[in-house]
Amino acid sequence: MIPFEKNELDGRNDQAVIVHPDLGALNQNALEYRLEEAVGLALAIGLEATSARYFTVRAPKPGTLFGSGQVGQIKTILVQEDANILIVDGTLSAIQQRNLEEELKVKVIDRTGLILEIFGARAATAEGRLQVELAHLDYQAGRLVRSWTHLERQRGGFGFLGGPGETQIESDRRMIRDRMAKLRKDLSHLRKTRTLHRSRRQKAPWPVIALVGYTNAGKSTLFNRLTGADVFAEDLLFATLDPTMRQFPLPGYDKAIMSDTVGFVSDLPTQLVAAFRATLEEVTAADVIIHVRDISHSSSDGQASDVEQILRELGVELQDGEGAPIIEAWNKIDLIDVDDPDVIQLPEHIPHNVCLISAATGQGIDGLIEMVTENLSRNHNVERVTLPVSDGKRLAWLHEHGRVLESEQANDDLVLAVQMSSRNWGRFHAL
Repeated sequence: MIPFEKNELDGRNDQAVIVHPDLGALNQNALEYRLEEAVGLALAIGLEATSARYFTVRAPKPGTLFGSGQVGQIKTILVQEDANILIVDGTLSAIQQRNLEEELKVKVIDRTGLILEIFGARAATAEGRLQVELAHLDYQAGRLVRSWTHLERQRGGFGFLGGPGETQIESDRRMIRDRMAKLRKDLSHLRKTRTLHRSRRQKAPWPVIALVGYTNAGKSTLFNRLTGADVFAEDLLFATLDPTMRQFPLPGYDKAIMSDTVGFVSDLPTQLVAAFRATLEEVTAADVIIHVRDISHSSSDGQASDVEQILRELGVELQDGEGAPIIEAWNKIDLIDVDDPDVIQLPEHIPHNVCLISAATGQGIDGLIEMVTENLSRNHNVERVTLPVSDGKRLAWLHEHGRVLESEQANDDLVLAVQMSSRNWGRFHAL
């Protein structure tokens, strides 16, 4: 999808009408939430949504998705609200997108294209920009039929840029394929570097805690609260795109590494899941995963299901006893009013792996840290060690890499009960 610019929009303000094709898969509350989310996605890229509504589509039309009468209604809405962009909160084929643009005389963008636009605007690191461009080109390759006005021209010449008789669309597709191949090669080098850094961290005694969650659940606010960092955190969808890692103090450990990741969203484009797989692999290598949920949101359960589905696609084991332990941080409890029956309320029984927090106010953060420490030490062994009082080096090592549960002195020796991972016990015995 070619990013839209001011000159493409005839110099007018970017005003959008949002329509959601209701194919019967969502209930009324879910439909309203999807429209609300689509408005947030538009806002994230600076578009003003003048209205958002859904249309029941019982038999999707191959040419336009919507029926002819619905297309007429949408056209009337666009004219009445002087909007120059139509956002379809669903997936459009290239033909459907082109036909709607010709019929409605406005720019049409579907949910995948909109999310790609947001990612393209937010990518800050070299790796992030490469990942977004690769996803963008993958999406655009199938839409050359509508993206260019010179498709039927033929290239002549001597074959410097294309063979004799090669049409412009064939040339454009070839250039996109070549660019995508180069991007994949560059990303492969970055992936190797990231894997190398990850293996070095695994050799170190510092545990890695990864934050995951739906977009705008409060991950970056929690990240800043725990690490003292100043990662961009706003009430916007996809405020964080590029992964960030910072160290922070953790009881019983010298320090720990916290990883903030891109937020997930329902119907996340497959191109983006593939492009960001290397970045999201940080989650699969984490010692503990914190799933941050906006528990004040009416669709918190649905958001959690979407996150869990993407984690499964990444190969993260979600069953107890397999893979890294997962803690659910139910965030934004400061927005829940127990005296107001119209506000979302907490369930009577809170699961054992849940911690209630407010990343904004700091409420419950100590409990979350304690839960992280408990989960990190879940598979650790306790051994009794006797060391001379004068052996300051190994005593310091034990305090730095493990949890000293008991300590008593017997003559010139110290008898310690220490809890550590098997890996650290092996390193200690090798000292």
